[in-house]
Amino acid sequence: MNLRSPGGNDATRTSNRSKNVVPCSGLCSRCLESCRGNCEVFKSSFRGREVIYPGPFGEITAGGDKNYPVDYSHLNIQGYAQGAKGLPKGIDGNPDTAIFPAVNTETEYGWTKKVKMKAPIFTGALGSTEIARKNWEHFSIGAAISGVTLVCGENVCGIDPKLELDSKGKITNSPEMDRRIALYKRFHEGYGEILVQMNVEDTRLGVAEYVIKKHKLNTIELKWGQGAKCIGGEIKVKSLDRAIELKKRGYIVTPDPTDNAVHQAYKAGAIKEFERHSRLGFVSQEGFMKEIKRLRGLGFERITLKTGAYSMVELAQAIRYCSEAKIDLLTIDGAPGGTGMSPWRMMQEWGIPTFYLQSLAYEFCQKLTKKKMRVPDIAIAGGFSLEDHVFKVIAMGAPYVKAVCMGRALMIPGFVGKNIDHWIKTNNLPNAVSEFGAKPEEIFVCYEELAEKYGKDMKDIPLGAVGIYTFSQRIKVGLQQLMAGSRNFNLSTISRKDVMSLTEEATKISGIPYVMDNYRKEAEKIIDGK
Repeated sequence: MNLRSPGGNDATRTSNRSKNVVPCSGLCSRCLESCRGNCEVFKSSFRGREVIYPGPFGEITAGGDKNYPVDYSHLNIQGYAQGAKGLPKGIDGNPDTAIFPAVNTETEYGWTKKVKMKAPIFTGALGSTEIARKNWEHFSIGAAISGVTLVCGENVCGIDPKLELDSKGKITNSPEMDRRIALYKRFHEGYGEILVQMNVEDTRLGVAEYVIKKHKLNTIELKWGQGAKCIGGEIKVKSLDRAIELKKRGYIVTPDPTDNAVHQAYKAGAIKEFERHSRLGFVSQEGFMKEIKRLRGLGFERITLKTGAYSMVELAQAIRYCSEAKIDLLTIDGAPGGTGMSPWRMMQEWGIPTFYLQSLAYEFCQKLTKKKMRVPDIAIAGGFSLEDHVFKVIAMGAPYVKAVCMGRALMIPGFVGKNIDHWIKTNNLPNAVSEFGAKPEEIFVCYEELAEKYGKDMKDIPLGAVGIYTFSQRIKVGLQQLMAGSRNFNLSTISRKDVMSLTEEATKISGIPYVMDNYRKEAEKIIDGK
């Protein structure tokens, strides 16, 4: 198990010179005065604050790679040789009916007015980052045709270059927000939804009022912190004028673009970029309930909450407050997770890891259930990518967890599809792709399926969206197979009995029985002939 503090990482484009590294500091065991680099301390000595972040900023996604003592790999999925739970009413389980394509992977969330999704996954918050902006066409259309929810993250209006405000500082026009909503809505077919997040700045600018008045959105999402991290969303800007503009809009911009020394450093070329930060939120029960009432008064049918890997206190508050306020979906985002806009060391070392956080969430949900209180529908985020993760998360959190929120795993297919389009046009397909063909219909296994469905509109579906749809189908089919093997033909029948802990420590944390104890009583009865 590697819990050392690395002095070099590909995310920050740093590396240790020596093969021997001090575990706690990440420094080379033998540090040479004449060293030519390039550990984090070395690079930080002349680039300073820039090395806090993964890079190149706006062009990459990055997730923390710390190896936690216990994670979801410490669970395995149970398999059974009998039974068929969740088949449609009137259908008995037998070898002809209990086939994996018959598994229903649809899920739904919401207090009264439910949202259905074709698969129990949805995107992480795709907000004001450059990587979200320039790939939005792929992400949004891909989510829409896949029938899953798309989360439009915070600060989209606030950084819109063409943003228009009234005399009170409230939004009257945001072309970038308009573009994002319109792209999803064009291909939306009743499954999933687009929901917009709000932080402190978004609330002050009147984002909620804007999206419900102009776009008639049904859902708004409140945010406690920036995803799995705590500091608030950041972006970087390279223009001094742009940095000054964002400061005038009320954002925290560092280094201060109005400071004379910063001006000089920028002119000299030492400072090449500025960071725009959001403010920290301050949560109180009274303030939370007041905001929920205000948003419902604006006409929102559903209100959701996204919270991060905070302490056990904030987790308890989120679950309890959401129960009392009848929140439609609570997304709990654990460490490490991340899409690359947070400080790298924060991504590595801050917050409660997802496995531990979900275990606590289940414990608290159980206690509310015993009090006869309704628990909000829950989604879990924090480092997931494939169908086995989805199954384990839903099983471990049953019956409360309805879906898994995926960050980078639902972004990468968009990148891949977009790049394949470029490689085709430039006749530069890599071998890993060209072995399957040279045209989209040869490369993407789902292309013809989509072409038949959308006809002439297929020309408006970018290959990044095709990539996301193809990936979502892989998740669906893989999940169907795992569910069939555990004899669950509907997501609602998955339970904690369908997973087992491989270590006693995992059992202690999660309450999931240890593999050598799970079903032992039942097995012993059979051996004893009882």
